[in-house]
Amino acid sequence: MKVFIQTLGCAMNERDSEHMLAELESKEGYELTADSSEADLILINTCSVREKPERRLFSEIGQYAQAKKQGAKIGVCGCTASHMGGEILRKSPHVDFVLGARNISKITQIIHKPKAVEVDLDYDDSLYAFEGVRSSGVKALLNISIGCDKSCAYCIVPHTRGKEISIPLDLILAEARKLAQNGIKELLLLGQNVNNYGVRFSTEHAPIDFAGLLRELERVEGIRRIRFTSPHPLHMDDEFLHEFARNTKVCKSIHIPLQSGSSKILKSMRRGYSKEWFLNRVEKLKSLVPDVGISTDIIVGFCGESDEDFAHTLDVLEQVRFDTLYSFIYSPRPHTRAFDFDESLSVPKDIAQKRLSQLQERHREILREKAQADIGKEYEVLVENVFSDERGCFSEGRSDNNRLIHIEGRKLDLGEFARVRVMRNEGGSLFGEVVG
Repeated sequence: MKVFIQTLGCAMNERDSEHMLAELESKEGYELTADSSEADLILINTCSVREKPERRLFSEIGQYAQAKKQGAKIGVCGCTASHMGGEILRKSPHVDFVLGARNISKITQIIHKPKAVEVDLDYDDSLYAFEGVRSSGVKALLNISIGCDKSCAYCIVPHTRGKEISIPLDLILAEARKLAQNGIKELLLLGQNVNNYGVRFSTEHAPIDFAGLLRELERVEGIRRIRFTSPHPLHMDDEFLHEFARNTKVCKSIHIPLQSGSSKILKSMRRGYSKEWFLNRVEKLKSLVPDVGISTDIIVGFCGESDEDFAHTLDVLEQVRFDTLYSFIYSPRPHTRAFDFDESLSVPKDIAQKRLSQLQERHREILREKAQADIGKEYEVLVENVFSDERGCFSEGRSDNNRLIHIEGRKLDLGEFARVRVMRNEGGSLFGEVVG
């Protein structure tokens, strides 16, 4: 039997898809296919953050239903499944079952229950030991918590993934060791607010925080690098920042979601911190790790955002000079607090688009400046891809602070660590050569 999985959205969804695949392979004998027309089971792992997610979902269901082979089942999973539940079955007779983001450990049971709906937000997957993923490559995803206790006005995640629960330390370490034995060199720790780890466990558990977890993972033999996403600015206390700087395996790049540079808008978003707090934490971080790579998320055009508010966002961009910027125009989502805000607070689309363009253009200029400044620097690069075509061969990988560097004329081994000197910059892309 074969299974096809379409994964939409974030790294958490990618990990959920890996878990479902591992369960289906081990317990039901399924084999992954990239061709939905030959699959016996089609899983759509949905994301409710996407614009018009419901409309797109039913369009995709229709396409799969038309092309699938006779007798194949279609299951809708993930965040949109969580908040729509049985409505999906009522709107589409082609769907065989609905499995919410908090219930993915039930995948091998639900495939045998026609028209079943499992979307319990109080269900606890945190103690479930999933079957091992057949890892390939040199990097792997690793969950450390599920759910979210925050109440950001624009975000639907608490409504789709439930309250925050940390995964027990022994399960995390056991999986990390298994991944290391399978050749994984780099872990990406996943959680809605990773640096809030340890706030709540399902059962009795010795006290531990995120800094303590990082210290434990540092001891896992075979793992050379640790990254994580996403930390919350509110929980970036000095202990966390000092552990980030000290830990020999924690990569010196970090994603810190800003969302807005305006303290007024941050308060309206219910983010729990101010512009001043964010800049203070970045200043502290850069004092400890001068060459740290920092990425962020920014929403423009949130309810009530004025020109002055947007100017504060540009100011933060200038002060921090982010290495990566994920930026979006705000769009209302049902089941969020901001969805019910007064219509008079809405920012016209043309103004929001102009602000987004201005933000992105300035960031592109900053990236060109930063890339030029990288010429001549040396980085240790973990080789993640090797290519060969009529133009020759080259390898590419990322530095500790997340610089993507292309190495021309060298076919290095996947998982190899190479010392690379940056030789040139082409439109923000870095090219280097192996030193020694």
